[in-house]
Formats: sequence, C-alpha cells, structure tokens
Amino acid sequence: MSLTIRRAENKDTAKVLDLLHQVLEVHADLRPDLFLSGTTKYTDEELHAIFADDKTPVWVAVNDADEVLGYAFCILEEPLPSNNLRPHRTLYIDDICVDESARGQHVATSLYEHVKAEAKRLGCYNITLNVWAGNTGAEQFYAAMGMKPRKTMLEAILGEEA
Repeated sequence: MSLTIRRAENKDTAKVLDLLHQVLEVHADLRPDLFLSGTTKYTDEELHAIFADDKTPVWVAVNDADEVLGYAFCILEEPLPSNNLRPHRTLYIDDICVDESARGQHVATSLYEHVKAEAKRLGCYNITLNVWAGNTGAEQFYAAMGMKPRKTMLEAILGEEA
C-alpha cells in the first residue's frame, strides 16, 4: 500500500468526523466523567475553518484511492513574552488518529514523521502533545517515536469520595 500525507481538504470532512468519533470513544472509555460518548469534537463548519487555517494544520494520510486512513491535528504555538522562559515556537499535536481498519500499517508513524518534518520546516523548537492517563497504547507509541514526558498534570476530582 502506498501512503501519501497531505493537508486535509473539505472533501475529507466525513471521514475525519468518523475518525474523530473513533478517538472520542477511546477517551470516553477512559474518562466517561469528562467525555460524552457518541459525539465528536467539531462540526463540519468548524472543521472547514480549521482546515483553512495555517495556524491549525491538519494532515491526512491517504491511500492510492485518496481515502483518508488517519489524521494529525496540530496547532502552531508562538512564543509568549516571559521573564523566565526562553522563547520558542512549538507544534502541538492536538490529535493523531488512525482508522481501525488501517492500524498496524505504520500510518501513525508516517503521520508523526510528517509532523516532525513540518515542525522543523516551520522553525519549531519542539513538538508537544498530551496523552490521557490510562491510554497506554498512545504512551508506548509516542515513547517509541522518541518523545519523553515534559511535565505531569495532576487532578483531584471534587465532590467524590475516594
């Protein structure tokens, strides 16, 4: 199978929405207290605006028939003024998802490597992302890609007794 990575286009909306649903269900299984099963993160109109914005690039992996097999949603973060931090541009990976039918075919690896190359091209210092606790498959994948923990976010859920 030949794989091509390109910017997402409006014609990809239906498949991207399907993939957004797939990834949301993973998160809803992990954290049903936060995520609403059966929903997606964006509407068609929101996706079209995201696809058109160079500050929120979305890349899709497509096969020879131009069918979307996976995506990488990213956000280009510009440095904020700070007295104590060095300024650096970051490409934040908001989401990578591979269709259930295409898993094990190195689609995610191809998407990640493309994001890394784009981050370098854009003059970014680093790539960052968040992984929800309990998503060990994602943690293992990103570790295999060479990513390391930067910081840990902790929480205490109020109103519930342990």
